[in-house]
Amino acid sequence: MNKPILGFIGAGIMGKPMARNLIKAGYPLIVHNRSRAAVDELSREGAQRAANSNEVAARADIIITMLPDSPDVDLVYTGANGILSGVKSGTLLIDMSTISPAVARKLAGEAKKLGCDMLDAPVSGGEAGAISASLSIMIGGELAAVEGAMPIFESLGKNIVHVAGQVTKAANQMVVGTTIAIVGEALVLAAKAGVDPAKVRQALLGGFAQSKILEAHGQKMLDRNFKPGFRIRLHEKDMKIALAAGFEYGVPLMVTGQVAQMMNAMKSMGQGDLDHSGLVKLIEDMANVELAHNE
Repeated sequence: MNKPILGFIGAGIMGKPMARNLIKAGYPLIVHNRSRAAVDELSREGAQRAANSNEVAARADIIITMLPDSPDVDLVYTGANGILSGVKSGTLLIDMSTISPAVARKLAGEAKKLGCDMLDAPVSGGEAGAISASLSIMIGGELAAVEGAMPIFESLGKNIVHVAGQVTKAANQMVVGTTIAIVGEALVLAAKAGVDPAKVRQALLGGFAQSKILEAHGQKMLDRNFKPGFRIRLHEKDMKIALAAGFEYGVPLMVTGQVAQMMNAMKSMGQGDLDHSGLVKLIEDMANVELAHNE
């Protein structure tokens, strides 16, 4: 049985390895991206090029978008050369970006008028998860459409759950962001008190405080490795989405708001393109101490 032709729009830090995994899985892939370098790279691996989103829509059976923020997704779908201006009835649309739930609902409604199902399927796992096809994928949408797209999702991730996608991703980003902040505070406190933060991290990993964030991002903090797997400025955008949802549903998100302000401060200081583990640098600056990895 022939595999459907996939369109993929947005070949950034996350999108490019995701597109590559779809090529490896044997899907015919049509790619469009604002930067040509990523498209050139993927075309050498078997992808076809498209000049704009409209062309992707005209040629693909299923379209996947992986873009930075709500305005980018809205423009790619509804702009002059957007997906919705050229999409065929029956095309499945899958947005894997992290965007406002309100925008996701609006676009799904517009797609339905054109005879298209739309899934919102944000992901978690960062660049490493995208490369290794081990992303967590949180899918919102009609069950039949989810089941039809499951082989695609299985080519991209491991933990795949049908749930209200964007709300679940907001909750995920709240937990990840606040945990990064508290890991940073704990390690900086250790350093300021004259205790080896690497040994403190090792001790905490053996107890109730153990987490993937402490394990992976705590190590990045100690190694001073702030090469972006997920940028602070994008995580700050996700925290604002969570806070907006909190206002919409009447849920006070006080800790989330504090960490969002810390990320906003980093962005304002020109450090928004650091990996989100780089949030520790703000805490270090305020405490006038830097972590030293003494292992």
